[in-house]
Amino acid sequence: MIEVNNVNFGVKGRQLIHNVSFRANAGEFWAIVGANGAGKSTMMKLLSREHKPTSGSIELHGKNLDRYKLSELARKRAVLAQQNSITLAFSVEEIVLMGRYPFYDSQPTDRDLAIVDHCLQKVGIAHFKNRSFPTLSGGEQQRVQLARTLAQIWEIDGGLILLDEPTTGMDLLHQYETFRLAREMTAKGYGVIAVVHDLNLALQYADQVLIMKDGKAFASGIPEEVLIPENIKDSFGLSVKLIQPDHTHFPIIVPDIGNSDLPGYNHHKKEHITSENNNSL
Repeated sequence: MIEVNNVNFGVKGRQLIHNVSFRANAGEFWAIVGANGAGKSTMMKLLSREHKPTSGSIELHGKNLDRYKLSELARKRAVLAQQNSITLAFSVEEIVLMGRYPFYDSQPTDRDLAIVDHCLQKVGIAHFKNRSFPTLSGGEQQRVQLARTLAQIWEIDGGLILLDEPTTGMDLLHQYETFRLAREMTAKGYGVIAVVHDLNLALQYADQVLIMKDGKAFASGIPEEVLIPENIKDSFGLSVKLIQPDHTHFPIIVPDIGNSDLPGYNHHKKEHITSENNNSL
């Protein structure tokens, strides 16, 4: 589907991406993870063609991104960017309809409107489709933008969905709903690449994980082989451990609070609480 070949990118003499290569296939969910400033969002901007590589190439369906007309590319991939600032009083329905702009001329067709309604329902926001977008909470606005992204790519064979921090501002339920929906889209043959901050969501839902560090591809592969304590320590600077709760299929990544590298952790707090409890007996 999309292949990244030895991509480098820099701005004003500063190298931001260093020789990154990977291939994401149709029907796969890739999670890009890494510490702040690791190059995740820059990589997403390269994948969407917002940025162009300094060297190397990115091919979508075997064709270099540079060779696509913007109108053609808009029918192949949809992007949920990290920042979506809309201050005008568009309705929720109007925002989602923007995803259909590449497919009609002056007026949307009945099919366009039906797709918008369907995507509103898929994301669970059909009940406030007439509300003004700026009046929504941050998490609600993010769900609207997710519906817009889906509307753009709906019914596109081999479509690519790019999600940069898709769960920003969402409560716990809707974070999991978003990732469940991403898995549903891959089951339909779409490719999904998402920048993910929650390593447990990446571990549970992704088919492949790319860890970025200092603009480089630090490690990539299946989640259970990549999201291991050694890699997380080396790329995030934090000691973690994997625990396996009863009756679950996936381990959970938790900070190793017994390790002194956990920022701000008061190692005497537990002793103090234990002492207080003992004195009260």
